[in-house]
Amino acid sequence: MSGEKRKDYLTWDEYFMAIAKLSAMRSKDPSTQVGACIVSNDNRILSIGYNGAPNGFSDEKFPWGREGDNLDTKYPYVCHAELNAILNYRGSKKDLENSKIYVDLFPCNECAKIIIQSGIKEVIYLSDKYANSENNIASRKLLDECAIKYGKVKLKQEKDIKIELN
Repeated sequence: MSGEKRKDYLTWDEYFMAIAKLSAMRSKDPSTQVGACIVSNDNRILSIGYNGAPNGFSDEKFPWGREGDNLDTKYPYVCHAELNAILNYRGSKKDLENSKIYVDLFPCNECAKIIIQSGIKEVIYLSDKYANSENNIASRKLLDECAIKYGKVKLKQEKDIKIELN
């Protein structure tokens, strides 16, 4: 047997974050696409999700706007990626305990509560662009108080991943 193993393969963090980003590409939201990937301690994917309209709410009739009266925007209606990933899981809730969730945008306070209640013990995120918002300050307070680890994904370098489907 000759040769060496490939050196440019994805790390586990790159792989799971790429799956979260790929999931985000299913989102119909014109301004913010977010994906999530829940992973067990032994690096098995348990579930994935992305942000979007609730089941049964037509994507065509959904209010995707960010501006205007609250009830005319997406905010009171949209299901976040973390919520969808947790609800998409079809196994025993016990299996989510001590798992980790990869998400490309740091979770809001509502998602932090859902993450805590599900038993997930670690959040790995790509971006924290709303770090100074009240929602994210509350999120960090919730996660800290409930001993949920969180941190920015550790990448050796920024990486563009191209997937060809031909």
